Amino acid sequence: MKTIQKALPIGIQTFATIREEDCIYVDKTKYLVDLIDDGKLYYLARPQGFGKSLTVTTLEAMFSGKKELFKGLYAEEFMNRPNYRPSPVIRLDMTTVMTSKGIKDLSQSLKWIVASVAEDYDIDIPNTYPPGDAFDDLIHKVAKQGGGKVVILVDEFDKPYSDFYTNPQMAEEARRMMENFYIRIKANDEYIRFVFLTGIARFTRFSGFSTLNNITDISLDEEYGEICGLSETEIEKYFPEHITETAKEMKISPKELLEKKRNYYFGFCFDGVHQLYNPLSTLHFFWSREFYSYWIQMGSVFDIDNYFKEKHLTVEQFRNFFAPYDFLDVPGDMDNTSPGGFMYQAGYLTVRRKEGLYYKLDYPNTEVLNSMSEMFVQHILSPAKYLSYRAVFLVSLEDKKIEFLTSLLNTLLSSIHYSDYTGAIRHIKLNPTDIEVREWLYRSTIIALFRGCNVATVAEMQTSLEHPDLVISYQENTYVIELKVAYTPEDVPAKLAEAVEQIQSKNYLALYPEAMGLAMVIDDTKRQITETKII
Repeated sequence: MKTIQKALPIGIQTFATIREEDCIYVDKTKYLVDLIDDGKLYYLARPQGFGKSLTVTTLEAMFSGKKELFKGLYAEEFMNRPNYRPSPVIRLDMTTVMTSKGIKDLSQSLKWIVASVAEDYDIDIPNTYPPGDAFDDLIHKVAKQGGGKVVILVDEFDKPYSDFYTNPQMAEEARRMMENFYIRIKANDEYIRFVFLTGIARFTRFSGFSTLNNITDISLDEEYGEICGLSETEIEKYFPEHITETAKEMKISPKELLEKKRNYYFGFCFDGVHQLYNPLSTLHFFWSREFYSYWIQMGSVFDIDNYFKEKHLTVEQFRNFFAPYDFLDVPGDMDNTSPGGFMYQAGYLTVRRKEGLYYKLDYPNTEVLNSMSEMFVQHILSPAKYLSYRAVFLVSLEDKKIEFLTSLLNTLLSSIHYSDYTGAIRHIKLNPTDIEVREWLYRSTIIALFRGCNVATVAEMQTSLEHPDLVISYQENTYVIELKVAYTPEDVPAKLAEAVEQIQSKNYLALYPEAMGLAMVIDDTKRQITETKII
């Protein structure tokens, strides 16, 4: 039973509602005050679930003069400055735009959004105007009514375009319509006090910067690296009761809880410096008190499953992924960027660190990595088959049924469409490996299965010599697995002996005294594990 007084703002994206209902609010208003003091036009890209809508509605409250909502927050001083003055706000939520019926649907939705803001100000906009003209008229009339300049806040400004990312022709039509819409911001500069746009991605052809060439993109700015998301310090400061109660229910100490939570959810980074938690996963974790993949289950504007199928991608090829320094500044267009660029833009890869002229990218944390792995395995087995397969697979690990485990691994390998793997070869070359390509692909598929089933997995993919291929821990059992590939049936015995010798000579089991060693050989001609030896 939950007895905590301060409520979690699950499903609430409006600043005023969070404050009025006395929910937990992590004070980010210092960043917003700095933005207002330092400039006029800004763009911020962040993945879904990072609080972009909350940021937009907080700015709306600041400019609307709702001083009572900021009591005790950093922005309270800003709201009480002698020269403070409110401004009329035009807030456009592009997540409400409908595109299911194509460009006509998009046009009507844009006009409806403009009309709804006009109605709030009791302003009439002719319904015969196209979207861009309607927006232009709205800016003029709201500014005139307010006796000065307006504030324009646009949430998820790229959503109308990203809905068409799989259809280049429709995407181009949407691009032209949206550019004609957003150019009205630049054309009405004299009537505008402040502009803040948020989006999922930073694709250059639709980043708005050709239309708004004087906008400041703060997406990679270290100064604003923590404007959205939650730091470890903020978790401990704002959620102490939830940490205590969750630890108590899980029968572990608060310190152990934070360590487990860090491993599972921590690691998003947008500036190469500050690592963060995703707020959505954090809130749902403290509510359910269970480690689960919350963020990725909420869906995305991008159909990542179909993208992986179409591009013949694997999960492991994006581990420790190196990208040139300008990769993040000029990521390319949505419909022609590299798979690594797309994965970063969609929020599934994050900056790990900067190394010279390169950024090192990776999945942010265990939550995202395991979820991507599960998606990949479901793509191979089919979602319907995966659920029953997963259940018996975990039983085989728990009960140390090695023959059954081997049979299940072979079911996975036999379900692979080999075209997926041959198509993936060209992508693997982006991250060089000492392992022969087909062996790399077999390993990556098996690793994806373990991770997708939420089994603790330590995997070595860059070399086959210095570390075990896999160390698997489930329940009370640990397995050290050395996997070899024989390219002819005659090579199978030698490869099995090589795997056994490697486990023994490298003394892999010394680090895991209670572990079971497994030497496995895949016969490439059959695409099956044909020999297994317990050590």
